[in-house]
Amino acid sequence: MASPQADGDNIRLATSQVNVRHSEEFPKDSDDASSHNSERPSNSKEGGSISRSPNSKASISKARPGFHRTETRPIIEDNDRNEIFRIATALSGRHFVSIAGEGPSRVHTLITHDEDSPALDPQSDEFSLEKWLQNFVKTLREQNITAKQTGVAFKDLNITGTGAAVQVQETVASILLAPLRPGEFFSFGKKEHKQILRNFNGLIKSGELLIVLGRPGSGCSTLLKSLCGELYGLSVDKKSLIHYDGIPQKLMKKEFKGEAIYNQEVDRHFPHLTVGQTLEFAASVRTPSQRINNMSRKDFVQYVAKVVMAAFGLSHTYNTKVGNDFIRGVSGGERKRVSLAEMVLSGSPFSAWDNSTRGLDSATALKFVSALRMAADIGGRANAVAIYQASQAIYDLFDKAIVLYEGRQIYFGPVEHAKDFFERQGWYCPPRQTTGDFLTSVTNPIERKARSGMENQVPRTPDEFEQYWRKSPEYCVLKQDIEAYEVEYMVERQGESIAQLREAKNRQQSKQARPKSPYTLSILMQVKLCTKRAYQRLWNDLSATGTQCFVLFVMALIIGSIFYGTPDATAGFYAKGSVLFMAVLLNALTAISEISGLYAQRPIVEKHASFAFYHPACEAAAGIVADIPIKFATASVFNIVLYFMAGLQRQPGNFFLYFLITYISMFIMSAVFRTMAAITKTVSQAMALSGVMVLALVVYVGFTITPPEMKDWFSWIRWINPIYYAFEILVANEFHGRQFICSSIIPPYTPLVGNSWICAATGAVAGQDYVSGDAFIAEQYEYYYSNVWRNFGILWAFLIGFMVIYFVAIELNSSTSSTAEALVFRRGGVPAHLRAGQKQSPNDEETPVDLTNKGSANGGNVKAIEPQKDIFTWRNVIYNIEIKKEQRRLLDRVSGWVKPGTLTALMGVSGAGKTTLLDVLAQRVSMGVITGDMLVNGKPFDASFQRKTGYVQQQGM
Repeated sequence: MASPQADGDNIRLATSQVNVRHSEEFPKDSDDASSHNSERPSNSKEGGSISRSPNSKASISKARPGFHRTETRPIIEDNDRNEIFRIATALSGRHFVSIAGEGPSRVHTLITHDEDSPALDPQSDEFSLEKWLQNFVKTLREQNITAKQTGVAFKDLNITGTGAAVQVQETVASILLAPLRPGEFFSFGKKEHKQILRNFNGLIKSGELLIVLGRPGSGCSTLLKSLCGELYGLSVDKKSLIHYDGIPQKLMKKEFKGEAIYNQEVDRHFPHLTVGQTLEFAASVRTPSQRINNMSRKDFVQYVAKVVMAAFGLSHTYNTKVGNDFIRGVSGGERKRVSLAEMVLSGSPFSAWDNSTRGLDSATALKFVSALRMAADIGGRANAVAIYQASQAIYDLFDKAIVLYEGRQIYFGPVEHAKDFFERQGWYCPPRQTTGDFLTSVTNPIERKARSGMENQVPRTPDEFEQYWRKSPEYCVLKQDIEAYEVEYMVERQGESIAQLREAKNRQQSKQARPKSPYTLSILMQVKLCTKRAYQRLWNDLSATGTQCFVLFVMALIIGSIFYGTPDATAGFYAKGSVLFMAVLLNALTAISEISGLYAQRPIVEKHASFAFYHPACEAAAGIVADIPIKFATASVFNIVLYFMAGLQRQPGNFFLYFLITYISMFIMSAVFRTMAAITKTVSQAMALSGVMVLALVVYVGFTITPPEMKDWFSWIRWINPIYYAFEILVANEFHGRQFICSSIIPPYTPLVGNSWICAATGAVAGQDYVSGDAFIAEQYEYYYSNVWRNFGILWAFLIGFMVIYFVAIELNSSTSSTAEALVFRRGGVPAHLRAGQKQSPNDEETPVDLTNKGSANGGNVKAIEPQKDIFTWRNVIYNIEIKKEQRRLLDRVSGWVKPGTLTALMGVSGAGKTTLLDVLAQRVSMGVITGDMLVNGKPFDASFQRKTGYVQQQGM
């Protein structure tokens, strides 16, 4: 294996020589030497210059497309020619990279623009994000508003995790046989620790962009999460060091949580909120108290949200629901842009983006990275971006690159030196391959190719790549940069970064917020905004509330009809007890459905909490407040119908007490089930725990087993059962102060003489033809009317107690992690090297897969796929849907065909309708009106078309 020292001693000299040659071949025109361009050598859209800094060699920025070229062909070598090709490719991206010893140096001139300029109006077609940022930052400085800035350095970073090596898809049979496989569910104290990242070092300064390259599973997501402190399920080695301009990560996550945030790969949003509502909420929770031009909070929120929507091309989706995999909304690419816009609105000085260009077309992806570039240049923001497929134009926008190979760091440094680094190792880069693809392909044994004569010298395994990197001069330069950075911020300016960031944060916080709180708003304002959002979600999904009311109305009719005409005599005692039992039970236990709802929104709430938008407890309180009118509506529909159909006591006082108790019982059990969801990690755990609890609550209410018949060893359950106290109040409310005529007498014959007869009912007195209601409930249930208001207070204690536990649990218990999507294997189809629960040894070179092998040792007799001869055509396909009583056309006269033996590519920007067209052609839409012709071999297809058509959706479901 070649040693990096052999080529690395003169690396800086060789770089400067290449730069000089480039400057000779691409001379700068005289009209490019304006003062404006000299101040912005790397961001101007025209012109270029050779710039020098006191501590760097000569560096080159690209010339404008109209350059003329001097004939210097005799002095161009092969390496220089490849470098020229790279620069020429980068010119199409219209951006400028400065190659210098200290890294890129981009300085923007903050030009004053006319406030009425269309370029500053987010609702104008001429809106320019670059000009708006320049004007915005200039206004901030003029009004003495400090923008937050920070960088991040990590040294000897080692990350380990625990868990199963593979994920297997569950089936009905596997679930039933789960008790026979205890080893899959219980570790018996022996958890396997997996090394995810090993000995990582890096430095991202304020205003720099880092591209993270590596194949899926190499540790890109773990690295980004570690840099932002998202360490759920991960363990950081005690010797590892992560700090932000001298601020330790522990302090950063405690006091400045929203200043280093992680954008997860999967898009999670409230599906029933519109795009405008989603982004305006994100803007409102991070709106500073010190705003430009003394704008009101409402105007600032709307203005900033419109700017971000215009920058990401979302203005036309303002009133469209975000949607998800099951609820129709914006397209997948537009949903990804909503996630990006939401994170931008957080205003974090350091952001980590995990595969954030997934689902975006190439133009939108380039626009997104260009926006990050401008934010870094103008606002000093630092960003780390993991991209699996980076075009050359995107790659050249970055300052630094890090390459990962199965948890090993094999390069970190300037993007312009990365290609040369791996070529010096001995790897061959095809002439038309982008640099990003080349760096990623080096980690793939199937794709990489060694240069001629270097086959036996290049590193092969991840360990060999890491050893080469740690012996290289680039690694030495990185270590020196990190040491200089630590000296500057942890020795010379110790405490200064904390004071500056704390001052900038406190200026943005509201007056009621705690100075050391990471949140911008006070708790009361957070609850207010979350409550507003909760009502927006309810208003946008009225059908769910309507369905719930309708179902409860039908249930009330059914139960009420069963007990309709119940007599006010002793024969109706059991019936009245039964209807009261059903009333309190159904009112209380319908809240069990809230568990699944809470788990559906839990990842969203935890994501917002990591952005320092609001406390999870504030969202919990807002959800309870928003439930007040919904529960009132459902309780009214159910209880009014049931109460009067079942013939309960028709007195105003009795009815309102009955309604009050059932209404409070709904909130108590809602708090109980919400607490179950908050203290558990998965929805299956919560449902299992709730099922056992419901069984105990139902049995020990006091009706199924009356208190006198309860055994001592379980009778205590009723004292911790809130339904027991509610049922006692309802029973006492119905029977108190009433006398019920005897329906049957013992002995059942006349004459009735003296006290020789008695009513055949519990609580009867010999010689009386009626039974007191108070006597009946005292003897039958051991209930007393004197306990009504005592029990009412106990119910309030239960309600407050469970709400407090719920708020604390949801604030402290983090159950979900911001993980990327993982590969799930079919049971019985796990690869051989993973069956033992361990990955293939990283020290062994991966064996390339023979993709041409048509046989299989264990394949058996495999039936060949029959050739397909059907031709599918569609003509003038139109698809209309109705949104808010307005017709919206999603497809307009689309025509095409699919011929057997060919591949048809469906092209278009995100939001163009590609997924919608596939849904329509595959007959997978459930709403709207479809017109047009869809034919198979010129004939309309039958009902079997769906079964014969394979359809792989965009979502991994």
